[in-house]
Amino acid sequence: MNAVQVPELAVSAVSKEKQLLLQRVLEGLTPAGLYWVAAVAAARAAGPATEAAEAPAAAERLTIVYGSQTGNARRLAEQLKSQVESAGLPTRLLRADAYPTRELAAERHLAIVISTQGEGEPPDDSRGLVEFLAGKRAPKLPQLKFAVLGLGDSSYPQFCAIGRQLDERLAALGGSRFAPVGEADVDIETVAKPWLADVSEAAREALQNSHPPLARVTPLRSVPAVQAFSREQPFSAPVLANERIVSRHSEREVRHLELSLEGSSLHYEPGDALGVWSLNPPALVDQWLAALRLDGAQEVSHGSRTLPLRQWLTQELEITRLGRPLVTALAAIGKHAELQALLSAERKTDFAELLSTHQPIDLLRRYPTPWSAGELLAALRPLTPRLYSIASSSRVVGDEVHLTVANLSYQAHGSEHWGSASSHLAAAGEEAGVRVFIEPNERFRLPADPSRDVIMIGPGTGVAPFRAFVQERRETGAGGRNWLFFGNRHFADDFLYQTEWQAALTDGSLHRLDLAFSRDQADKRYVQHALREQGRELHAWLRDGAYLYVCGDAAQMARDVHATLVAIVAEHGALSAEQAQTWLAELIQQGRYARDVY
Repeated sequence: MNAVQVPELAVSAVSKEKQLLLQRVLEGLTPAGLYWVAAVAAARAAGPATEAAEAPAAAERLTIVYGSQTGNARRLAEQLKSQVESAGLPTRLLRADAYPTRELAAERHLAIVISTQGEGEPPDDSRGLVEFLAGKRAPKLPQLKFAVLGLGDSSYPQFCAIGRQLDERLAALGGSRFAPVGEADVDIETVAKPWLADVSEAAREALQNSHPPLARVTPLRSVPAVQAFSREQPFSAPVLANERIVSRHSEREVRHLELSLEGSSLHYEPGDALGVWSLNPPALVDQWLAALRLDGAQEVSHGSRTLPLRQWLTQELEITRLGRPLVTALAAIGKHAELQALLSAERKTDFAELLSTHQPIDLLRRYPTPWSAGELLAALRPLTPRLYSIASSSRVVGDEVHLTVANLSYQAHGSEHWGSASSHLAAAGEEAGVRVFIEPNERFRLPADPSRDVIMIGPGTGVAPFRAFVQERRETGAGGRNWLFFGNRHFADDFLYQTEWQAALTDGSLHRLDLAFSRDQADKRYVQHALREQGRELHAWLRDGAYLYVCGDAAQMARDVHATLVAIVAEHGALSAEQAQTWLAELIQQGRYARDVY
């Protein structure tokens, strides 16, 4: 949140405790939400005669709740809010962990947009709501009309499992559906757009019967439009610096990038992500055209557009990540029995291994198939932006944004493989512009109270947001202590930002640094080993109110770290494993345990 100059008299009229509480309440609010709070406060200050009207009753509004790990569910929930409000009807938009479950029994119109993570798990911000609805305390809901949109990836067995679970549970509690449950794949808009339209229309019909449209204000003179850069309209950010930050002996290339945001009006907070619209590697596009024996110059129509095939494969479609739709089409068009068997429910483990160990080009070579250009485009998903944790504080770097990027490049199945965004960023020279936007991460924010201690666990490039955290805390003079756990493969080759951490220890902006380099000894050592070694003090920090942050790999690291934290809390808090799980779950609900995992 931007710093605001508050009159000294106003500050003295509010206790320090209430100032901190107000900062917490205001975190993450949109400008419209901030204006609403200001209007209510001003009306109350004017006295009871002019006090603001009460918020619409539950029966007269649409409540929209979202659970999001990467921002897609939030974006769609905001679109639904805008569509319903365009008809002059009231809504309220809440992140799942901010939804007061005690109000559920009084809800009349509810829409939920929620993603499914990993093996059928809810986003971190939704765990409390999902558990409440599944539990015995969930109320009967005979007067509720609801709709659920699930987001997921059909390549995984538990596709949209959380969305389906909530839809079935709300119906079992007596609610009736506005619309059938939506199940959106990686190509989100295909399902989300009609679902949003159906729910918006149903909400309008229901609410207009009980609530007159809100008055609209027509401006007396037109206001010049200000260009707002966004996911749909990214900013072309010039590259200021692009340097390797691991030794030439390192097994992985990791780069530090600095991009200019000057003139964009884009603003970010520590913990936010930078969305990057990338181009696929030209060499990989050449491999596709050669393997399929297709002409890159051929004009091909897909959807409502006609482009050369090479352009489709370079900047429009996903060609580095293998997904179920492509495997399904390849099996059907080429009549490949082996692939058809892999797609069966009985082979889900083998199919998951295929997805994790192969890129699409590997299957195109292994299973030669006579594709037409049209069939190929129909089988491919759209290229989506990649999100990178921001590695800088704007208070320190000004109109710049810094990234820490591991360039995905490796040999497999007899050929070179690349990542889309990482190779694009690694090759970006100072003459290049990178198409970017800011993706807010409301759940991954520094404490509103600067006196709180902070524990940061970030192995590998997961250390990126903690560079921003330390910069921010140093710049703002935060009084709390900062403790970083960092891990990588080799001390000599892979110690990211080593000199910066050493300087931070010297100047006191970093109070503790614990390291784990996995391949510098016979037995591998990871951050969870360092956590166990410091378990007693770690638990003491948490017991005394510290905030805990984890960033990095979701598949293995985040799970291992969480299991280690459970063991530490159980041992040093004299709790059972189940009680320790509950204790950490409460920290998540309080916003004191946050994860940015991918």
